[in-house]
Amino acid sequence: MAEGNYIKVEFPSLPENVGFSRALVSAFASQLNFTLPELDEIRTATSEAVSNAIIHGYENKMGVVTLEAEIKKGVLTIRIIDHGKGIADIDAAKAVQYSTIPGRYGLGFTFMEAFMDSLDVESELGKGTSVIMTKHPETVCPETGTA
Repeated sequence: MAEGNYIKVEFPSLPENVGFSRALVSAFASQLNFTLPELDEIRTATSEAVSNAIIHGYENKMGVVTLEAEIKKGVLTIRIIDHGKGIADIDAAKAVQYSTIPGRYGLGFTFMEAFMDSLDVESELGKGTSVIMTKHPETVCPETGTA
């Protein structure tokens, strides 16, 4: 297992990059002892965060999404950053089935919270949003960071 490893990737806010982000994070996270179901959860949470940046942050206009992932003491931290419109009310946005776009299900933050160990959202109107998620493998001791 690598300690102190990280990646940082920037890509255009194109829908096809959702799949790219899923694959990238899954490959990076596989350095830890995650189970296949845990890797699926990480992929889903990442794709929800990237989709939110593209659809809501940039409103399907061109922008840059930054994906950062870090492994430190057996914990995976993922950051998805956009410089889009920002979120006016983070608590409302996290509510089940909340969406600013008619016809959307509004489950992105719900999935992120369910599949990751922690979820933090930082946002400023007109400046963008950062979604920070952490997860540790079920087999890792939280106190020592070892299996």
